[in-house]
Amino acid sequence: MAQAAYAPEPAPDAGADDRPTGPSFDVLRWHDEPWTAQLALDLLPETNGPKVEVLSGSVIVTPHAGYDHQDAELDLAYLLKQAARKAKLWLYAEANVVSGQDLFIPDLVVLRVPGGGRTTMDIRHAVLLGEVVSPGNRRKDIIDRPREYGTAGVPFFLRVDLRNRVPTIALFELTDGEYRPVAAAAAGSTFVMREPFEFSVDPGDLLGEEAPMEDEDAPLGES
Repeated sequence: MAQAAYAPEPAPDAGADDRPTGPSFDVLRWHDEPWTAQLALDLLPETNGPKVEVLSGSVIVTPHAGYDHQDAELDLAYLLKQAARKAKLWLYAEANVVSGQDLFIPDLVVLRVPGGGRTTMDIRHAVLLGEVVSPGNRRKDIIDRPREYGTAGVPFFLRVDLRNRVPTIALFELTDGEYRPVAAAAAGSTFVMREPFEFSVDPGDLLGEEAPMEDEDAPLGES
């Protein structure tokens, strides 16, 4: 899954008359100051498509990942949400989380307080953030995001890896400023965690069946 970073760089021919009057992605062409979470929320439109995040003054636009990613994220979010509510915690999928001037949209967000009626939540309310590793963004999901979340003090980080369609789940706890593994399991075994709430699942249950091979030359919708 490719991602594009929009650093603050003005378009050569962009003039005041070309600037949108409401939230629009066209603003990426002319805004020449470092981006902040608040600027992105004010100037960019809400979207159910690509993720639009802000990191270190740049806007990061990431298209949706493949079907396996969506399958695992939806199933895991559903199961985790039920377990979290028993512990009086609130789980959301792909919700806006603000950390200083940065805007993150983790795949999974577990909060100490409900997010109802809000557009964003400060990262200090997050007890766990989770990422489903995307093939095109392995460094981001395995190294970059955990580092950012740990720096912000999020107590737990959950990682789901679907490499070779053999799902694995690992839970990390923040200790002395670094995430250290406390639980892990691969497909065919049971992932069990006790904190920040009790939950267990066979990672293999998070993926559906693989699609059959199709003739690439066949018309769309035919095999």
